[in-house]
This record gives sequence, C-alpha cells and structure tokens, in this order.
Amino acid sequence: MEGTPPWENPRPGRSYGDEPNYEAINAGKAKEDLKPNMDGSVEELRAWLAKNAAKNDPRVIDRLNFLGERGLSTAISFRHLGVYDLETGTSEILTSGYQSFGGAAWAPDGSYVLATSVESNQHPDLNRELNSSIYKINLADHAVSKLIGSDDYRYTGATFSPDGKWIMITGQKTDEDRNFNQSLIGVAKPDGSGIKWLIESLDRRVGGAKWSDDSRSIYFSGANKGGVTLYKAEVSNGKVSLIITGPVGVGDFDIQGRQLVYSLTQVSNPNELYKADLNGKSAQQLTQYNEAWLADRWISQPEAHQFKQDGFEVDYWVMPPYGLKEGNKYPTLLEMHGGPTAMWGPGESSMWHEFQVLAGRGYGIVYANPRGSGGYGKDFQKGNYKDWGDGPAKDVLTALDKAGEAYEWIDEDQLVLTGGSYAGYLTAWIVGHDHRFKAAVTQRGVYELTFFMGEGNAWRLVPNYFGYPWEEGAKEILDYNSPQTYVQNIETPLLIFHGDNDLRTGVRQSELLYKSLKIMDKPVEYIRYPREGHELSRSGEINHRFDRIGRIVEFFERYVTHPN
Repeated sequence: MEGTPPWENPRPGRSYGDEPNYEAINAGKAKEDLKPNMDGSVEELRAWLAKNAAKNDPRVIDRLNFLGERGLSTAISFRHLGVYDLETGTSEILTSGYQSFGGAAWAPDGSYVLATSVESNQHPDLNRELNSSIYKINLADHAVSKLIGSDDYRYTGATFSPDGKWIMITGQKTDEDRNFNQSLIGVAKPDGSGIKWLIESLDRRVGGAKWSDDSRSIYFSGANKGGVTLYKAEVSNGKVSLIITGPVGVGDFDIQGRQLVYSLTQVSNPNELYKADLNGKSAQQLTQYNEAWLADRWISQPEAHQFKQDGFEVDYWVMPPYGLKEGNKYPTLLEMHGGPTAMWGPGESSMWHEFQVLAGRGYGIVYANPRGSGGYGKDFQKGNYKDWGDGPAKDVLTALDKAGEAYEWIDEDQLVLTGGSYAGYLTAWIVGHDHRFKAAVTQRGVYELTFFMGEGNAWRLVPNYFGYPWEEGAKEILDYNSPQTYVQNIETPLLIFHGDNDLRTGVRQSELLYKSLKIMDKPVEYIRYPREGHELSRSGEINHRFDRIGRIVEFFERYVTHPN
C-alpha cells in the first residue's frame, strides 16, 4: 500500500520507513537499496532483521489482536472493494487506504455502491469502540463519502429497496451498554436522511435482513426462546410480525415474488427446505434429505418447562432416554451451552446429533438457557455481568432439580455433566462447588480468567464482563469467578477436551486444569485433538467429531449403570 499508516508505529522507538519493506521488495514493487548486514550500521542491521522477519522467521508481533483461530495473525490487512465488468472481463479496485470496506450493495442505477467502514487515525486493533458508518462510493471517479454516520449508533449494513425509494440500514446503539445492546433494523431515504428504526421494541439480536419484492416489508431472523424465529417488519408503520416461530429453527431464507423459501430445523428432522407464502402459511416441504435415514430410528422429543429465579424466567427442556419403562430409573446428563450468549432449544441445530446419540444410549438429558443466554432480551443477556459462575450455575442446577422432581425416571444418584467453551468453564465451576455428579466432561473451556485475557483471541470477554485485572476491584472478581481458584475442591472424575490449535480459548487453560488435578492425584483424563481449533464439535474433521462423542459416552459409562 502506498504511503504510511496514520497511526504511530506500535514498535517502541521505531518509526515507519526506518527499514526496507521486504514484502514490497519480494513482490517486485520496490528495490533493495540497503545491504542487509548484521555487523554493519544500525540501518544495515535493521535491514538484516527485517529480511528475516519477512520470512516469518521469527514472527515480529506488534499487534494487540495477534491471535487468529488456529495460529498467529501478526500482519494487518485491509478489505477493499472492486467491481468486475461481466461484458469486458475487466476489473478495477474502488477503494484504497488504511481502512476496510465491506457489505457492498448496489444503488438502483448502478452508478455507486454503499458499504460500511470505520475511518480512523487509530491502529485498527484499537478502534473497536469506534462506530462504523455507511459510505457512498462512486464508480465513475471512485469518490468515497460518508452517507450515514452517528456517535450514537454503529451501522453494519445498507441495502436499497427493490423500488429504490428506501435504504434498509442495520446497526446497534452504542451507549455504555454497547456490548449487550440488541440489533436494530431501520430505513432511510436514498440521501441518508429521515432515519426511522423499525424494531427497537423487539429486544432481540437478529440478522439476515432481506427486502420483500414489493419494498413494503423487511424479513429477518433471530434466536428467540429456544427457537430461531423468522420475523417481518412493515416499513410503513414498523409493525413486527412473527412469520415462523415456535420450537423450530429457521436457517437461511430468501424471498421471490409471493414465495418464501427457507431451511427449517425440527427435533423430528434436523434440516429440510420448505416454501410458503409471505406469511409463512401453506408450507410445503421441498426436500427429503433425512427422511429415509430417520425412518427406522427413534427420536427423543424434548418437553419444555420454565421457572422463575432471581427475577429471571429460565427455560429448560427434558429429553427422555431410549427404552424408557415405567418404574425404571435412568442416568441423566445435564448439558450446557457456551457463548456465554448462545441459546439452546428445540430449534437450535448444532446439538441435534449429540443429544440424540446420548438419548439413544439410554441417558435422559436436561438442558437450560441460564441467565446470560441470548434469545431473551438485553436484561436477560446481561444477567451474568460480573457473575459467570454463581448465577448461571444456580439456574442450570435448579433446572436439573426441578426435572428430578417432575420425572420419576431421572436417577438423581446417577447424574453426569458436560459443556463446551463457556460451558466448559461452567462445568469446571460446578464440579468445584457441587459433588452430586458421577462424572463430568469439560470441553475447550476457560478456567483462569486473568490468564485468559492473555491467551485467548476472545480475550475481550474479560474486560466486557469483569473489567481489566489492574482496575480497582476487578482482580478479586476475576479470581472469584475463575474455576481454577477452586480446583482443590474437585472430586468428580473429569475428562478434559481441547484442540491443539484452539486459540479462541487457548490450550494452556486446559493444561493448567489438567496438571493441577494430576498433581493432586484427582481422577482426570486429558484428550488433545491434532489440527483442531475451537469449532471441533461443529466443523472439525469427521473422525474427530465421531471420536469426541464416542469418548463422552465411554467416559460416562465407566461411572453409571443402566436398568436391565
């Protein structure tokens, strides 16, 4: 890129341009005018060191966000927009400079595009608190101008209505609660004026917004009380309607004319494509990808329940085991979700296979959406602020207690526990405070919060929920909320999973927990998956995903018995 960044060189005592740019030299875009020499002048020494660094040997780190998902991310990159001419086969770059552009959408006449960007003189790792704006980019002269921007809102997208009379805008309010505020969808005039927000009263995090062909409505989806609901907002009056809702999950969707096409998750069938009218009525199933496979298989159907606790209404579900017979008692698994802002329910697709495998193995399953979960509004989602352990653990354990009271088949002397990511944290927290479980499996979790700020690429969860460790009172809260603080109290046999390349939570977290338990001669086993990052259970290698579920079953089978 031409020129130098507008921010100071983050390497202390250094300035931009004080060493050769070997990326440009190696690409043939610059000449090597200075001889690299370790024994030469400081300038020649810097050239010699820069030549080594250009080979990533060693890696020179000057970024705050230097961790990717599976490896280091030391280089800064910027995303720019280009246009490709289908008739001539030529292309040209529209944007440039030390800022990224994304979410491009055409103007009706094709003369310009709208995109989102953050313009700042700060290093991109430091401008997270700045609000993104909507920019207009002319194709003729590549002129870039800000169309919509505000100190109060972060704008995340803009799309013209089919009739060209409106721009749909998406965003989020950015007051002191910017980390917990819900999504916004609105409209503005083509010149960016007359902004009108449509879903301020909805109190949900939503996405995937799309115009209807008649430009009268906007469709969008979002997590909602255990399902993924498809909504419609009317542009004229802001009325929001539920088009498809309930204990189901709408995946991707599209609209053409009077037809709505969508994918749907149900407990009875993990995923199929459907079409319906624009009100979600007269639905017709279009595919049968799973029907033959499911024809000779038993499916455990969850039953929904709710209780009130500490001002929160908590949803939970109970799934019966295969072969359930009256008078018998069955081992029961408490499953917990991560995030901590994720949401589970009958309409959530990622756990379908795991739940059904374990229920098919003869385990009852209880799962809940404790305080802090998404899908229930801002106040509920903020319910675990500075409280990752006590409150959420109380919610999931209360769900387990109430399930035990309501279902005679639950064997309360044969309970097991598992969860991943934040729920890996919650698993370790619970077994450090509660000894009712026969065995537990903690997966890719976080166990020491201060250290997590240094190791994980999701480190901003620490300041967002607790504050920085050096701030007054924060270290005490972090220590109190760290499962590692209570490791000496863990008596439950524990199986620990982590991927070798998981940098979202960091493998040192599980190494610390495992080594501590091993030193104290506690019952613990540690499984490390090669080549895997944090998404092992969802997008990992197929053999690893099979192996993971198999090891969960095998570990629990060591400690429970099933009725004959």
